[in-house]
Amino acid sequence: MNDGSTYRGSFIGQKIGQIWHIALKVGKNLIGMPNQLRLSIRQPDHPAPSQEAIEWAIRLFVGREPHFGEVAAHQGHANLDSLRRAFAETAEFRAFLLSFSPWTVPVFLLEPPANSSIPMLLRPPTLAEPTSQLCTEAQFREDLHTEFCTALDIDPTHMHRKIWEFAWIMAVLRKADLLRPDKRGIGFGVGNEPFPAFLAKLGIEVMATDAPSAIIAGQGWDTTGQHASSREQLWRPNIVDRESFEKYVSFTFADMNHIPDSFCGFDFCWSACSFEHLGSIEQGLDFVRNSLKTLKPGGLAIHTTEFNLTSNQDTFEHPSLSLFRKQDIERLYERLIQEGHQPWPLNLFPGNGKIDAFVDLPPFSLPHLKLNVSKYVTTSIGLVVQKSSG
Repeated sequence: MNDGSTYRGSFIGQKIGQIWHIALKVGKNLIGMPNQLRLSIRQPDHPAPSQEAIEWAIRLFVGREPHFGEVAAHQGHANLDSLRRAFAETAEFRAFLLSFSPWTVPVFLLEPPANSSIPMLLRPPTLAEPTSQLCTEAQFREDLHTEFCTALDIDPTHMHRKIWEFAWIMAVLRKADLLRPDKRGIGFGVGNEPFPAFLAKLGIEVMATDAPSAIIAGQGWDTTGQHASSREQLWRPNIVDRESFEKYVSFTFADMNHIPDSFCGFDFCWSACSFEHLGSIEQGLDFVRNSLKTLKPGGLAIHTTEFNLTSNQDTFEHPSLSLFRKQDIERLYERLIQEGHQPWPLNLFPGNGKIDAFVDLPPFSLPHLKLNVSKYVTTSIGLVVQKSSG
């Protein structure tokens, strides 16, 4: 397997030639999606670039906000391929690519929380003993990773952080002894996840939810296979039989910024890289707290999101995507503890493998554990909170 320096040395020429028109079409929705998955959503008609596509191309591929009049100027391109070529040929884009230095562990990850009541660990994270932790290469090497991927009908050889998120959620459910037929779970922003089918196979009652169509209109989720609009989309015949699926899985729409009071009494809830898209950092943090209202006393909230590995001060915050800093997670933990809940210890060990040092750049491919969004390196973090027993 190549080390990070080999990937670094070869990527410049490859990346400029591989900037696909589809990345410009749905920019933010393809962050973190491997090339193998993107192939299935190419558009054959090569439409002219929309305003949203151009704005995201500038943010993602040049690392800044659009200048005045710049979007209008690029709308003169006949199609997305023309826009791609225009970006690839600019000195600004080449300078943006060449500006990246090899990622190194920042000091702030190693510093203890300012509030001593926040539980923290610093050790290589594992799926065997999961806590609130970062995605790392070593976790892909564990036997449990293969076991969980096999159960979810996922290829375990793809080193992609989205697959890690699924495996980590499974690991938490396993550790908490929640993979039993007498349990109930609710999933938020489920998209095309395999969890509802897998949980139904175990006889676990599942309420799967996703955003109402009006909320996600024009954002690309429904056109890239990342949004569920019916229960039928969640059936996985390779995982569960039809009878069990229909018996245990229900589906409804839910706005994650406004969780209905009727959602209650569940043993656990989960979401996989969803709450960073709720509008802002504060809205994402509020969702985590509000998700606890759906649980029984002592129930478990299990969520993954984006974590900023570059800075504990600056970050990327946009209505469509927010990168959470260490200070944001610590602030969330403080609130949860004050409210009587028990967040699992926070482990920000970022990994010490060769792949852990590699930062993927657009258009994203494998391995894909860390990636660049604007000027920030980000990865997935998993957060676990046990609801107060009172």
